[in-house]
Amino acid sequence: MVTHRALRVWRRNFTVYRTYYKASLVGNIGDPLLYLFAMGYGIGTYLKIMEGMPYIDFIAPGLIVTSVMYSAVFECTFGSFTRMTTQRTFDSILATPVSIEDLVFGEILWGMTKSVISATVMILIMILFGLYTPSFGFIGIVFTVGATGILFASAALCFSAIAPSYDFFSYFFTLFIAPMFFLSGVFFPLDRFPEIVQWLSQALPATHSVLLMRYFFHGATQEGFIVAVTFILLMDVALAMLAVRLVRKRLII
Repeated sequence: MVTHRALRVWRRNFTVYRTYYKASLVGNIGDPLLYLFAMGYGIGTYLKIMEGMPYIDFIAPGLIVTSVMYSAVFECTFGSFTRMTTQRTFDSILATPVSIEDLVFGEILWGMTKSVISATVMILIMILFGLYTPSFGFIGIVFTVGATGILFASAALCFSAIAPSYDFFSYFFTLFIAPMFFLSGVFFPLDRFPEIVQWLSQALPATHSVLLMRYFFHGATQEGFIVAVTFILLMDVALAMLAVRLVRKRLII
């Protein structure tokens, strides 16, 4: 639950962010933009049509999701871990009336905010290049960005709570994030993969986020729409609750 104290935690992070936001934006949207132009205009010259649309139009919604994913994950792994250990910011915050739930939800809200900022920049660039025309589906895009940001911020915070050092994040990015980047339907339809990979991909949160984003972005019918919405919302709640439990255990509160 987002309380006024959780918003104070969010505000503290936002105040710090204002001192380095330019460098942060470059880092968060750099990779998705690189893939947009390299894959969209590079490979796109060979793969003219994908699922009935130009290849760059096909990958654009998925790259918004990857931008959301990376922004939330980087903030709630390296950022949260630094505040929890090196800077001891969490200890200072918890010396105030802020509860562990307020702290965790404030961190998750901030991770989601970072993902919204990155997604906004990506969408503006796509509008500039004629890849997206705002419509009523934009409301759905906002929902998908927010829900996906909460999901990945919560997942990253869970991992931060059990990480003994920064090096431990290599497991998270290699075993969790990298597979979602390539196997969630961003660059190719899932039916192009072997059947076992298709089954495994359904367990990846990004798969459902990409499906929703593509639906709202292009207005095309997507099978599994209700399943995707339900999956993401349930994961939001479950991972946020797990994050509270793990952070409490880490800080021995």
